[in-house]
Amino acid sequence: MIEKPPVDTVLSLGSNCGDSPGILKEAVSLIGAFLTGLNISSVYKTVPQDCPDQPDFLNLAVRGCFAETADILLRKIQGIETGLGRDRNTEKRYGPRTLDIDIILFGNAVIRQTDLIIPHERMKKRQFVLIPLLEIYPEAADPVSGEPFRIILESLPDQGVTMAGSLFCHTM
Repeated sequence: MIEKPPVDTVLSLGSNCGDSPGILKEAVSLIGAFLTGLNISSVYKTVPQDCPDQPDFLNLAVRGCFAETADILLRKIQGIETGLGRDRNTEKRYGPRTLDIDIILFGNAVIRQTDLIIPHERMKKRQFVLIPLLEIYPEAADPVSGEPFRIILESLPDQGVTMAGSLFCHTM
């Protein structure tokens, strides 16, 4: 059997319900069981973008290597979301949630499936994704256009993203 080489992977995490710092810390610890060589951004406080009548979010990004497919990664992160209290059947779209984990980048893959779109389709419009991403992966570029994300970030209006601190040392 041929072993698949690990893929450089970036996830974006957010929470604005319950003990958000504790939930994010637990989620990152669980992600560390299958993403190797984790690099973890600072935590950022973010004003809600799409549904403003809710608490601010805490957001961060993690980067590491994953040795299986993007579909398997999606199942693993959805299991973490569910295990830490997310119920997709009852939550309002873009509303409050205990935990949201998105696959932002999976190497240079461009994936368009019903349940999985990589790179994340709205990431280029969201400071709360790009700021933590660039903190841990400053040379990151859009796999579709090749445009550096730092250039994309510079073109965005202020969206109320401020550094809130750190849950970890930056690597695990």
